[in-house]
Amino acid sequence: MSQLDAIDTAILKVIQQHGRISNAELAERIGLSPSACSRRLDILEKSGVVTGYHARVSAKALDYKMIAIVHISLSGQFAKTLTEFEAAVKLCPNVLVCYLMSGEYDYILRVAAKDLEDYERIHRDWLSALPHVVKINSSFALREVIDRPNVGI
Repeated sequence: MSQLDAIDTAILKVIQQHGRISNAELAERIGLSPSACSRRLDILEKSGVVTGYHARVSAKALDYKMIAIVHISLSGQFAKTLTEFEAAVKLCPNVLVCYLMSGEYDYILRVAAKDLEDYERIHRDWLSALPHVVKINSSFALREVIDRPNVGI
């Protein structure tokens, strides 16, 4: 989908905040018939504008009290090196986010841990074992200030 019109934008604004809204209520809020609204939403989903619907589960409720920001340097940035690292990092269940970066480090990860001992285990068993890693630099979040699930529309 190359361009979003005002109706598409209205649909996206509502479903970002209310992902479980019924089609009938969504249609009413944006001023479309339920069938037209359903068709529009289907197009947004099939075109990849809407990539999924998720429940935001509290990490603290699951006893994950620490977030580490991990900077990783690899032995090189060859395609094979990056591919092997990315395949391996996807297997680590504690890695919440992984970005390929420009600048000093090759990757930045956001890692959830229950406590410092748990992070040590993650570091030892997962992060240090990732292929082609030559440097790991970890920082620990003191407090979450903001964590937006979506960009503003």
